Amino acid sequence: MRINASKGADGAMTTRPEPEQSRPDPHLGAMVRERRQLINLAYRLLGSLAEAEDAVQETYTRWYALSEAQRATIASPGAWLSTVASRVCLDVLGSARARRERYVGQWLPEPLPEPAEWSSGGTADPADRVTLDESVSMAFLVVLEAMTPAERVAFVLHDVFRYSFAEVAGIVGRTPAACRQLASSARRRLRGGPPDAAFPPARQAAVVRDFKRAWEAGDIGALIGLLDPDVTATGDGGGLVTAAPRPVVGGEQVARFFAGLGVRAADVTLLERTVNGQPGLVAQRDGATVGVYAFHVVGERITRIWAVLNPEKIRPWIG
Repeated sequence: MRINASKGADGAMTTRPEPEQSRPDPHLGAMVRERRQLINLAYRLLGSLAEAEDAVQETYTRWYALSEAQRATIASPGAWLSTVASRVCLDVLGSARARRERYVGQWLPEPLPEPAEWSSGGTADPADRVTLDESVSMAFLVVLEAMTPAERVAFVLHDVFRYSFAEVAGIVGRTPAACRQLASSARRRLRGGPPDAAFPPARQAAVVRDFKRAWEAGDIGALIGLLDPDVTATGDGGGLVTAAPRPVVGGEQVARFFAGLGVRAADVTLLERTVNGQPGLVAQRDGATVGVYAFHVVGERITRIWAVLNPEKIRPWIG
Protein backbone atom coordinates (compact mmCIF):
# COMPACT_ATOMS: atom_id res chain seq x y z
CA MET A 1 0.00 0.00 0.00
CA ARG A 2 1.40 3.42 -0.91
CA ILE A 3 -0.03 6.82 -0.16
CA ASN A 4 1.93 9.70 -1.61
CA ALA A 5 3.08 12.16 1.02
CA SER A 6 5.33 15.20 1.06
CA LYS A 7 8.45 14.60 3.12
CA GLY A 8 11.46 16.51 4.34
CA ALA A 9 13.23 18.14 7.26
CA ASP A 10 11.43 20.28 9.84
CA GLY A 11 12.11 23.98 9.93
CA ALA A 12 12.50 26.32 12.88
CA MET A 13 9.39 26.66 15.00
CA THR A 14 8.05 28.84 17.76
CA THR A 15 4.62 29.14 19.35
CA ARG A 16 4.84 32.89 19.91
CA PRO A 17 2.64 34.70 17.33
CA GLU A 18 4.20 37.49 15.31
CA PRO A 19 2.31 40.63 14.30
CA GLU A 20 0.09 40.11 11.31
CA GLN A 21 1.96 40.66 8.05
CA SER A 22 0.64 43.25 5.65
CA ARG A 23 1.62 41.20 2.62
CA PRO A 24 -0.22 37.97 1.77
CA ASP A 25 1.50 34.70 2.60
CA PRO A 26 3.16 33.46 -0.64
CA HIS A 27 2.72 29.89 0.62
CA LEU A 28 -1.07 30.24 1.10
CA GLY A 29 -1.92 28.09 -1.92
CA ALA A 30 0.33 25.29 -0.71
CA MET A 31 -1.18 25.58 2.77
CA VAL A 32 -4.68 25.03 1.41
CA ARG A 33 -3.64 22.16 -0.87
CA GLU A 34 -1.81 20.44 1.99
CA ARG A 35 -4.86 20.31 4.27
CA ARG A 36 -6.21 17.08 2.81
CA GLN A 37 -2.84 15.37 3.19
CA LEU A 38 -2.60 16.48 6.81
CA ILE A 39 -6.13 15.29 7.65
CA ASN A 40 -5.37 11.92 6.04
CA LEU A 41 -2.22 11.60 8.13
CA ALA A 42 -3.75 12.81 11.39
CA TYR A 43 -6.87 10.62 11.14
CA ARG A 44 -4.76 7.49 10.66
CA LEU A 45 -2.54 8.48 13.58
CA LEU A 46 -5.40 9.37 15.94
CA GLY A 47 -8.46 7.38 14.82
CA SER A 48 -10.62 10.41 15.53
CA LEU A 49 -11.75 12.93 12.96
CA ALA A 50 -12.38 15.58 15.61
CA GLU A 51 -8.90 15.13 17.09
CA ALA A 52 -7.38 15.07 13.59
CA GLU A 53 -9.01 18.39 12.75
CA ASP A 54 -7.72 19.90 16.00
CA ALA A 55 -4.20 18.61 15.29
CA VAL A 56 -4.21 20.12 11.82
CA GLN A 57 -5.51 23.42 13.19
CA GLU A 58 -2.68 23.44 15.74
CA THR A 59 -0.20 22.74 12.93
CA TYR A 60 -1.41 25.75 10.94
CA THR A 61 -1.32 27.88 14.09
CA ARG A 62 2.34 27.02 14.53
CA TRP A 63 3.06 27.87 10.89
CA TYR A 64 1.53 31.32 11.20
CA ALA A 65 3.31 31.85 14.52
CA LEU A 66 6.55 31.92 12.51
CA SER A 67 7.81 35.23 11.24
CA GLU A 68 7.86 35.87 7.52
CA ALA A 69 11.63 35.54 7.59
CA GLN A 70 11.43 32.15 9.30
CA ARG A 71 8.88 30.86 6.80
CA ALA A 72 11.10 32.03 3.94
CA THR A 73 13.86 29.67 5.12
CA ILE A 74 11.62 26.58 4.85
CA ALA A 75 12.28 24.91 1.51
CA SER A 76 9.19 22.70 1.57
CA PRO A 77 6.21 24.06 3.52
CA GLY A 78 4.30 20.82 2.88
CA ALA A 79 7.07 18.73 4.43
CA TRP A 80 7.28 21.13 7.37
CA LEU A 81 3.54 20.87 7.96
CA SER A 82 3.57 17.06 7.78
CA THR A 83 6.44 16.88 10.26
CA VAL A 84 4.81 19.25 12.73
CA ALA A 85 1.42 17.54 12.39
CA SER A 86 3.05 14.18 13.16
CA ARG A 87 4.65 15.62 16.29
CA VAL A 88 1.37 17.16 17.40
CA CYS A 89 -0.36 13.81 16.91
CA LEU A 90 2.34 12.03 18.91
CA ASP A 91 1.67 14.41 21.80
CA VAL A 92 -2.10 13.91 21.46
CA LEU A 93 -1.71 10.13 21.47
CA GLY A 94 0.19 10.31 24.75
CA SER A 95 -2.62 12.21 26.49
CA ALA A 96 -5.34 10.27 24.66
CA ARG A 97 -4.29 7.01 26.29
CA ALA A 98 -5.09 8.46 29.72
CA ARG A 99 -8.38 9.95 28.51
CA ARG A 100 -9.46 6.67 26.94
CA GLU A 101 -8.77 4.83 30.18
CA ARG A 102 -11.43 7.08 31.74
CA TYR A 103 -13.79 6.65 28.79
CA VAL A 104 -17.16 5.13 29.69
CA GLY A 105 -17.41 1.69 28.08
CA GLN A 106 -15.49 0.61 24.99
CA TRP A 107 -13.63 3.17 22.85
CA LEU A 108 -13.82 2.77 19.06
CA PRO A 109 -12.42 4.94 16.26
CA GLU A 110 -14.76 7.44 14.61
CA PRO A 111 -16.37 5.88 11.51
CA LEU A 112 -16.23 7.65 8.16
CA PRO A 113 -18.84 7.56 5.38
CA GLU A 114 -18.26 7.67 1.66
CA PRO A 115 -17.53 11.26 0.59
CA ALA A 116 -20.81 11.52 -1.30
CA GLU A 117 -22.73 10.41 1.79
CA TRP A 118 -21.15 12.92 4.17
CA SER A 119 -23.87 14.81 6.00
CA SER A 120 -24.34 18.51 5.41
CA GLY A 121 -24.63 18.73 9.17
CA GLY A 122 -20.96 17.82 9.57
CA THR A 123 -18.02 20.16 9.54
CA ALA A 124 -17.19 22.28 6.51
CA ASP A 125 -15.73 20.81 3.31
CA PRO A 126 -15.09 17.31 4.68
CA ALA A 127 -16.06 15.28 1.63
CA ASP A 128 -12.66 15.27 -0.05
CA ARG A 129 -10.46 15.04 3.02
CA VAL A 130 -9.91 11.38 3.97
CA THR A 131 -8.94 8.83 1.35
CA LEU A 132 -10.77 5.58 2.12
CA ASP A 133 -8.48 2.57 1.72
CA GLU A 134 -7.36 -0.43 3.76
CA SER A 135 -5.40 1.83 6.13
CA VAL A 136 -8.66 3.32 7.46
CA SER A 137 -10.68 0.13 7.73
CA MET A 138 -12.15 -0.29 11.20
CA ALA A 139 -10.19 -3.53 11.68
CA PHE A 140 -6.92 -1.71 10.91
CA LEU A 141 -7.69 1.28 13.14
CA VAL A 142 -8.72 -0.91 16.08
CA VAL A 143 -5.38 -2.74 15.94
CA LEU A 144 -3.55 0.60 15.78
CA GLU A 145 -5.22 1.46 19.11
CA ALA A 146 -3.33 -1.39 20.76
CA MET A 147 0.03 0.15 19.80
CA THR A 148 2.06 2.55 21.89
CA PRO A 149 2.05 6.14 20.58
CA ALA A 150 5.62 5.78 19.28
CA GLU A 151 4.85 2.45 17.60
CA ARG A 152 1.78 3.87 15.92
CA VAL A 153 3.52 6.97 14.60
CA ALA A 154 6.56 5.03 13.37
CA PHE A 155 4.42 2.38 11.69
CA VAL A 156 1.95 4.75 10.00
CA LEU A 157 4.65 7.12 8.78
CA HIS A 158 6.89 4.35 7.43
CA ASP A 159 4.53 1.58 6.29
CA VAL A 160 1.57 3.69 5.16
CA PHE A 161 3.08 7.04 4.13
CA ARG A 162 6.50 5.65 3.12
CA TYR A 163 8.70 7.93 5.20
CA SER A 164 12.25 6.67 5.63
CA PHE A 165 13.30 5.63 9.12
CA ALA A 166 15.72 8.55 9.16
CA GLU A 167 12.78 10.90 8.60
CA VAL A 168 10.67 9.09 11.21
CA ALA A 169 13.55 9.40 13.67
CA GLY A 170 13.56 13.17 13.24
CA ILE A 171 9.87 13.28 14.10
CA VAL A 172 9.67 10.93 17.09
CA GLY A 173 13.04 11.89 18.55
CA ARG A 174 14.65 8.45 18.42
CA THR A 175 17.37 6.84 16.35
CA PRO A 176 16.54 5.28 12.95
CA ALA A 177 17.37 1.86 14.41
CA ALA A 178 14.95 2.42 17.29
CA CYS A 179 12.24 3.52 14.84
CA ARG A 180 12.83 0.38 12.80
CA GLN A 181 12.23 -1.65 15.96
CA LEU A 182 9.08 0.32 16.75
CA ALA A 183 7.65 -0.40 13.31
CA SER A 184 8.59 -4.06 13.60
CA SER A 185 6.81 -4.32 16.96
CA ALA A 186 3.77 -2.61 15.44
CA ARG A 187 3.68 -5.14 12.60
CA ARG A 188 3.65 -7.99 15.13
CA ARG A 189 0.64 -6.41 16.79
CA LEU A 190 -1.01 -6.09 13.41
CA ARG A 191 -0.47 -9.78 12.69
CA GLY A 192 -2.15 -10.56 16.00
CA GLY A 193 -5.31 -8.68 14.98
CA PRO A 194 -8.22 -9.84 12.80
CA PRO A 195 -7.03 -11.88 9.78
CA ASP A 196 -7.19 -10.25 6.37
CA ALA A 197 -10.58 -10.59 4.77
CA ALA A 198 -9.17 -11.52 1.32
CA PHE A 199 -12.76 -11.46 0.18
CA PRO A 200 -14.35 -9.60 -2.76
CA PRO A 201 -16.17 -6.45 -1.57
CA ALA A 202 -19.35 -7.53 -3.35
CA ARG A 203 -19.36 -10.78 -1.39
CA GLN A 204 -18.70 -8.95 1.87
CA ALA A 205 -21.63 -6.66 1.07
CA ALA A 206 -23.85 -9.71 0.45
CA VAL A 207 -22.96 -11.15 3.87
CA VAL A 208 -23.71 -7.81 5.55
CA ARG A 209 -27.00 -7.60 3.63
CA ASP A 210 -27.98 -11.07 4.83
CA PHE A 211 -27.11 -10.03 8.38
CA LYS A 212 -29.32 -6.95 8.01
CA ARG A 213 -32.29 -9.05 6.89
CA ALA A 214 -31.81 -11.59 9.67
CA TRP A 215 -31.45 -8.81 12.24
CA GLU A 216 -34.62 -7.09 11.04
CA ALA A 217 -36.49 -10.39 11.23
CA GLY A 218 -35.06 -11.26 14.64
CA ASP A 219 -34.05 -14.62 13.17
CA ILE A 220 -31.53 -16.03 15.64
CA GLY A 221 -30.84 -19.13 13.54
CA ALA A 222 -30.06 -17.10 10.44
CA LEU A 223 -27.84 -14.77 12.45
CA ILE A 224 -25.89 -17.68 13.93
CA GLY A 225 -25.35 -19.03 10.41
CA LEU A 226 -23.73 -15.75 9.36
CA LEU A 227 -21.51 -15.36 12.42
CA ASP A 228 -18.17 -16.96 13.13
CA PRO A 229 -18.38 -19.10 16.29
CA ASP A 230 -15.81 -16.80 17.91
CA VAL A 231 -17.31 -13.54 16.67
CA THR A 232 -16.88 -10.46 18.85
CA ALA A 233 -19.30 -7.51 18.89
CA THR A 234 -18.13 -4.25 20.47
CA GLY A 235 -20.31 -1.20 21.12
CA ASP A 236 -19.23 2.38 21.84
CA GLY A 237 -21.83 4.60 23.48
CA GLY A 238 -19.38 6.83 25.31
CA GLY A 239 -21.71 6.96 28.31
CA LEU A 240 -24.09 9.12 26.26
CA VAL A 241 -26.30 6.32 24.95
CA THR A 242 -26.83 2.72 26.01
CA ALA A 243 -24.26 0.22 24.76
CA ALA A 244 -22.97 -3.12 26.00
CA PRO A 245 -20.30 -2.26 28.60
CA ARG A 246 -18.09 -5.14 27.43
CA PRO A 247 -17.69 -6.94 24.10
CA VAL A 248 -20.18 -9.72 23.41
CA VAL A 249 -18.37 -12.91 22.35
CA GLY A 250 -19.59 -16.06 20.61
CA GLY A 251 -21.92 -16.73 17.69
CA GLU A 252 -25.04 -17.60 19.67
CA GLN A 253 -24.49 -14.85 22.24
CA VAL A 254 -24.03 -12.18 19.57
CA ALA A 255 -27.02 -13.48 17.58
CA ARG A 256 -29.27 -13.32 20.63
CA PHE A 257 -27.95 -9.89 21.54
CA PHE A 258 -28.80 -8.39 18.15
CA ALA A 259 -32.13 -10.22 17.88
CA GLY A 260 -33.02 -8.85 21.29
CA LEU A 261 -32.49 -5.27 20.15
CA GLY A 262 -35.71 -5.49 18.11
CA VAL A 263 -34.88 -2.83 15.55
CA ARG A 264 -38.31 -2.82 13.91
CA ALA A 265 -40.15 -2.66 17.22
CA ALA A 266 -37.97 0.34 18.08
CA ASP A 267 -38.85 2.03 14.75
CA VAL A 268 -35.21 1.80 13.63
CA THR A 269 -34.41 1.58 9.91
CA LEU A 270 -31.25 -0.19 8.79
CA LEU A 271 -29.48 1.13 5.68
CA GLU A 272 -26.62 -0.46 3.77
CA ARG A 273 -23.75 2.00 3.67
CA THR A 274 -19.99 2.05 3.21
CA VAL A 275 -18.19 2.48 6.55
CA ASN A 276 -14.49 3.33 6.37
CA GLY A 277 -14.36 1.93 2.86
CA GLN A 278 -16.02 -1.39 3.79
CA PRO A 279 -19.65 -2.65 3.61
CA GLY A 280 -21.53 -1.65 6.74
CA LEU A 281 -24.89 -0.60 8.14
CA VAL A 282 -26.36 2.63 9.45
CA ALA A 283 -29.28 2.65 11.89
CA GLN A 284 -31.68 5.58 11.67
CA ARG A 285 -34.67 6.63 13.74
CA ASP A 286 -36.97 9.32 12.30
CA GLY A 287 -34.32 10.08 9.68
CA ALA A 288 -31.55 10.68 12.22
CA THR A 289 -28.54 8.37 12.44
CA VAL A 290 -28.34 6.61 15.82
CA GLY A 291 -25.68 3.99 15.07
CA VAL A 292 -22.98 3.05 12.57
CA TYR A 293 -21.98 -0.60 12.25
CA ALA A 294 -18.71 -1.83 10.74
CA PHE A 295 -18.01 -5.50 9.98
CA HIS A 296 -15.04 -7.77 9.39
CA VAL A 297 -15.90 -10.72 7.16
CA VAL A 298 -13.65 -13.75 6.70
CA GLY A 299 -14.64 -16.88 4.79
CA GLU A 300 -18.26 -15.71 4.41
CA ARG A 301 -18.61 -15.39 8.18
CA ILE A 302 -18.65 -12.22 10.25
CA THR A 303 -15.78 -12.27 12.76
CA ARG A 304 -16.06 -8.74 14.17
CA ILE A 305 -18.85 -6.20 14.58
CA TRP A 306 -18.11 -2.66 15.74
CA ALA A 307 -21.12 -0.54 16.70
CA VAL A 308 -20.43 3.18 17.10
CA LEU A 309 -23.40 4.69 18.93
CA ASN A 310 -21.78 7.70 20.60
CA PRO A 311 -23.51 10.68 18.91
CA GLU A 312 -20.33 12.74 19.17
CA LYS A 313 -18.53 10.23 16.95
CA ILE A 314 -21.14 10.04 14.19
CA ARG A 315 -21.37 13.75 13.38
CA PRO A 316 -20.71 13.27 9.64
CA TRP A 317 -23.60 10.79 9.46
CA ILE A 318 -26.25 12.98 11.10
CA GLY A 319 -28.18 15.05 8.56
